Amino acid sequence: MTAAGANWAGNLTYSARELVAPATIDELRRVVASAPRVKALGSRHSFNRIADTDGVLVSTAALGGEPELDSEHARVRAPAGMRYGELARWLQERGWALENLASLPHISLAGAVSTGTHGSGDRNASLAEAVEAVEFVGSDGDVHRLARDDADFGGAVVALGALGVSTALELRVEPTFDVAQTVYPDAALDRVLERYDAVTGAAYSVSLFTTWQDPDRVDQIWVKDRPGRPGPGLPDELGVSPAGKPLHPLPGVSAEPCTTQGGVPGPWLARLPHFRLEFTPSAGDELQSEYLVPRTVGVAAIEVLRGLAARIAPLLQVCELRTVAADTQWLAPSSGRDSVALHFTWKPLQHEVEAFLPELESALAPFDARPHWGKLFDTTAASRLPGLYPEWARFAGLRDRLDPRRVFVNGFLEAIGL
Repeated sequence: MTAAGANWAGNLTYSARELVAPATIDELRRVVASAPRVKALGSRHSFNRIADTDGVLVSTAALGGEPELDSEHARVRAPAGMRYGELARWLQERGWALENLASLPHISLAGAVSTGTHGSGDRNASLAEAVEAVEFVGSDGDVHRLARDDADFGGAVVALGALGVSTALELRVEPTFDVAQTVYPDAALDRVLERYDAVTGAAYSVSLFTTWQDPDRVDQIWVKDRPGRPGPGLPDELGVSPAGKPLHPLPGVSAEPCTTQGGVPGPWLARLPHFRLEFTPSAGDELQSEYLVPRTVGVAAIEVLRGLAARIAPLLQVCELRTVAADTQWLAPSSGRDSVALHFTWKPLQHEVEAFLPELESALAPFDARPHWGKLFDTTAASRLPGLYPEWARFAGLRDRLDPRRVFVNGFLEAIGL
């Protein structure tokens, strides 16, 4: 028996009685078929108990294996436990790319897509939207495959670990491309919000960072452009200039772990994430929450955050504001609607942050804010969640069909009503 240990941030210890790392699919099938409760564990970058269980935790990292590239159909089949940064390097060596990446390349494929993790960009959907098929071991111990042309595929990728243990994913790829990343410090928030569509549409990917220490300023704007098809650039009315040196999103922190800035073109995998794979972006001394609201009310939601700045700032390290294109996955936080993502990297103050979240969520409730499944949110108010997802009941029905033994149910799923 191996102790399950803690998550990456160190804010929770897993309660599983055992952690196993099967080396073959057959070993995994036997574990799932024989255990009363099972949960898959990815790269431990979740901040809540979505990946916890009182039964057996399963790591798929040891399943490994090489990705398989289908150049004719522009797809790659990769092990579910592989990290995005590792797959990105493998693809780049062969002249291929993923359309987008999250801020961290350290996260596993299955863990990221199953929670609705995303990058940034008006036309870039969540990472789950690039998935064309998913393979998983179900509670019957068999290997299942659901592809985009299956009626149930809308519930198969952002599945919260409720359908089984993912073993492989098929992802869309495209020919490799370059990205140039430029950081612009210190913009007036009023000017940004007055031209919000022009700001977020300035390039392939745009992120706004603020500590809310000054509720009228945006501390940094990160612009990631594709030189081969450049965007219009930031509006001149912002009055901003590129930073004279590399910057970290957190004030006063070394930019060494960050991807290359200064407008220098380079491979997609070395610019789309904020942080480099070879560095740990932080020591884990942080907590995270995130809420996605419809794009149509994004500016109003940001104004609400400005009104809460005095409450937010003492708990906050940095807030990132991004846009995400609509997703077709039933439980994706961006499902069915172009969205604005309001991301909070908190100080490691678990009690204080959890005490504040109900106030924050109440303020965002009029905007139908959906929480990121892998980050901290107020699960005591989970009764609101089914009303935020038109296909909630359909997903619950899919789960009941695929997991009649309720092997993959845990305290987190019970708390949110699944």
